[in-house]
Amino acid sequence: MNEKNSLILDVNEKPKPTQWVLLSFQHVFAMFGATILVPILTGFPVSVALFASGIGTLIYTLCTKGKVPVYLGSSFAYITAVILAVESMGGDISASQTGLMLVGLIYVIVAIVIKFIGKDWIDKLLPPIVIGPMIAVIGLGLAGSAVTNAGFIDGGAVEPMIVAFSTFIIAALISTHAKGFLKIVPFLIAIICGYILSIIFGLVDFDGIATADWFSIPHFAFPFEVPGFRSYKFYFGPETLAILPVAIVTISEHIGDHTVLGKICGKNFLKDPGLDKTLIGDGVATAVSAFLGGPANTTYGENTGVIGLTKIGSVYVTCGAATIAIVLSFCGKVAALISSIPTCVLGGMSILLYGVIASNGLRILVDSKVDFSKQRNLIVASAMLVIGLGGAVFPLGGSATLSGTALAAIVGVVLNQILPKDTDKKEA
Repeated sequence: MNEKNSLILDVNEKPKPTQWVLLSFQHVFAMFGATILVPILTGFPVSVALFASGIGTLIYTLCTKGKVPVYLGSSFAYITAVILAVESMGGDISASQTGLMLVGLIYVIVAIVIKFIGKDWIDKLLPPIVIGPMIAVIGLGLAGSAVTNAGFIDGGAVEPMIVAFSTFIIAALISTHAKGFLKIVPFLIAIICGYILSIIFGLVDFDGIATADWFSIPHFAFPFEVPGFRSYKFYFGPETLAILPVAIVTISEHIGDHTVLGKICGKNFLKDPGLDKTLIGDGVATAVSAFLGGPANTTYGENTGVIGLTKIGSVYVTCGAATIAIVLSFCGKVAALISSIPTCVLGGMSILLYGVIASNGLRILVDSKVDFSKQRNLIVASAMLVIGLGGAVFPLGGSATLSGTALAAIVGVVLNQILPKDTDKKEA
């Protein structure tokens, strides 16, 4: 271990059956805010996103030999690229799904290279001064989404604001003040309380729950004809290629999240089971999700945030959450119940969780002792933050563009390579 392990449940520690169920449900609820919000924004079926997150987590766990407590959820990093790809194809998802499958392949290729020649090259390509701001950009870039969903907007109704703030403050207070088992399940309690308050304010629509079937197969899509399901084709045009640079972002996020998670768990996951295995797990999961018509998967910061706040790092819990997500994807009533949770409740939780993502980026910079008295470090971080948060767009030709987090990642990588290191001097 690199640091003292302060977890309540360690990586391979089995919780008691009752605790396992409750903790697994909490992990699902902590994850599903982002997991279902991504398909809502991009047009993917929520049921497929739930199924893909569950099966992807189990794939990841197998690839990492059950050594890393990671839950895979829908990636926010690809939202803009996917939306543009679908719009440019007139609603056809062929470009987006092909691009996401190729992203999974990129992960596997990078993992194979790391397996045979080591990861020194990727450490030089993606050092803390690049990874830290990149994760901060991802978290801060979601701030607007969290605030909007919470209802804290000009002209917004008071009731959703009250619900969002109450959900947020309940989770925060339980995380910092509760003792015993209550301290372990702050998100589950906060969401339940937020949902009850939403019912009191008349913000919950029960019609979807009443009309939903108990059993319903997720709305999968396949790259070939399957009776009763949507289909798409493999497509390798510019719209597809524009998605690929985002892999730089998610690989950076992947390394950063595993670095932070390792510090929380007192382990070095980049060495055991190894970055090659974690990347393969993430990549295969993303490719499988895209093949089924779902969004990209990622080891996003919500997982790190949940474990950091609850101190529950058991792989059994993440696998339990994955199993529950798969079951929920086939249960129309339960899926409808989840979908009935008002966005203000999800927004209240997102304010906390997305803030944790951004803070994890800062933590990488602090833990790595990045020296901001050096001008090159200031330039790299400043350029990435401004470009990533300023909505910068760079045309690639036709309707394909580089923007947001992908463009910020490329700028960070390039600046880190071209700016001189040996001539840097501390300014007075």
